[in-house]
Order: sequence, then structure tokens, then C-alpha cells
Amino acid sequence: MMATTHALAGMALASVSVLIAPEHAPAAVSGAAVGELFPDLDLYGDHRRALHYPILYSLAALVVVPLAVLVSTAGLLALAAFVTAAALHSVMDAFGGGLELKPWQETSDRAVYSHYHGRWIPPRRWVRYDGAPEDVGVAAVLALPVLAQYDGTIQTVALALLGISVCYGLIRKPLVAVTVLLVDSLPTDFVDRLPARFTEDR
Repeated sequence: MMATTHALAGMALASVSVLIAPEHAPAAVSGAAVGELFPDLDLYGDHRRALHYPILYSLAALVVVPLAVLVSTAGLLALAAFVTAAALHSVMDAFGGGLELKPWQETSDRAVYSHYHGRWIPPRRWVRYDGAPEDVGVAAVLALPVLAQYDGTIQTVALALLGISVCYGLIRKPLVAVTVLLVDSLPTDFVDRLPARFTEDR
């Protein structure tokens, strides 16, 4: 799924913080947005393995969330939202496509790595690929509770993420063609350092 879908999922999840400590809701929403984006910092490395922990993040959330509910400080709520969102991101990746450059071709059997199980979880492909029409639809649905509960900066960020989602969805497949042309124009020594999914068509 798109990074924007992940970010909106975290923000929507953190919206429940208004029921616990509304004064700290912006901190929770910010923590969740960062937590949803954090796992993808491994995008150009060992993607969906180095920073993706569907089980371990979930176990950490089971510890931190009750503590944040009991001791509702801004810092604890932000941490709880961060960890829970990172867990949600890692689990959501299993519902999407695989790791290949053209996930709509369904050639990869790797969605996200489970360190707890020591194996790759296969893609469910409920959302066929990042930027697919259903991915944009999920982003739109996730934006609704955020737009309904907040105004100001948070609402603006949610609208911006939704706009980026729509634009990315429109250029997703043409972007792959541009990537292939770009990779073909690079020196071989540089190409050899790229993740395998960028060079699979060479």
C-alpha cells in the first residue's frame, strides 16, 4: 500500500485518543503518522524485513497502550500511537501485493517478513499493489475520521495525503516505465547496488 495510506491509517487509529485525553490527541496523531511511515525507512535496503516486525511491534503495543491509557501523558500517548501504527503498517503490508517492481503481475511470494516466525508472509493481494484504485479508496475511507474530528494543521495534512494518494494512483504504472528507463541508463556498477526489484526486468 501507499505510504500515504499507511500514514492515514495511523492518523485514523490515533483519532480514538480524543476519547482518552483529547488535549493530547494531536501528539497521538503525530506519533501514529510517524509510526506508520517508520517501517518504510528500509525501502532502499532490505525492504519489508529490516524495519517490519508485524508480531514484535504488536507485542510491544500490548504493553505500551494500556500504560498510555492509565497514565495519559502526551509522550506516552505518542509512543503508544507510534508502536501501534508501526504494527499496523507491518500487518497491512501482508494484505497488499508482493515486493516485485510490477506487483500487478503477481510474481512475488513475499509480502512482509515475520522475524517471530522466521519466514516471509505471502501477499494476500486484497489491495493488488500500491497506488491501485482500491488503495486510493482505502486512503479516502481512512481520511474520513481524521477530517471529521480535526481542523487546522491535522486536517490540512490529511487532505494533502489524500491528494498525493490520488495523484500517485494516476501515475503509478507509468512511473514504473520511467524507472526501467532510468535504471537502463545507469552505469552497471551503480545498478548492481540497487535492490533486486529495481533490476528484475534487465
